[in-house]
Amino acid sequence: MNKKELTAPCGLDCFNCPTYEGIITDEWKIKASEYLKIPPEDVPCKGCRDERGNCKFAPDNQCATWHCAQEKGVTFCHECADFPCKLLMPTLQGAQYPHNMKVYNLCRMKYAGIERWIEESVDIRVRYYEGRFEVGKGPVL
Repeated sequence: MNKKELTAPCGLDCFNCPTYEGIITDEWKIKASEYLKIPPEDVPCKGCRDERGNCKFAPDNQCATWHCAQEKGVTFCHECADFPCKLLMPTLQGAQYPHNMKVYNLCRMKYAGIERWIEESVDIRVRYYEGRFEVGKGPVL
């Protein structure tokens, strides 16, 4: 598994995503199928790069961020002169999605490098989903 290739331009770690075909469970297929209103067999994702901007979770099934990265010729959004841009701006309404984690991931990639970020990615995801925010401390497990 090439984890760099399985990292979306926006910083999502597809290799850790519960919808990624390499790790998806039958239980998750059913949950995501109900949420997306598509058959369970259509839920598994090959990763953002292999899906070429087709995202089942996007309203029109197209990821504007992926297409923007393609147009600008960057591998990751942090390589763009406009980083961070409004496509990466989090909102309070969307805080339950991994959107805020994407910006953190991109910053870590930019400053620590992709290989170090890959090593940290599981801990980042655990802290994001299981941690509780404490002012001045960030997500605490």
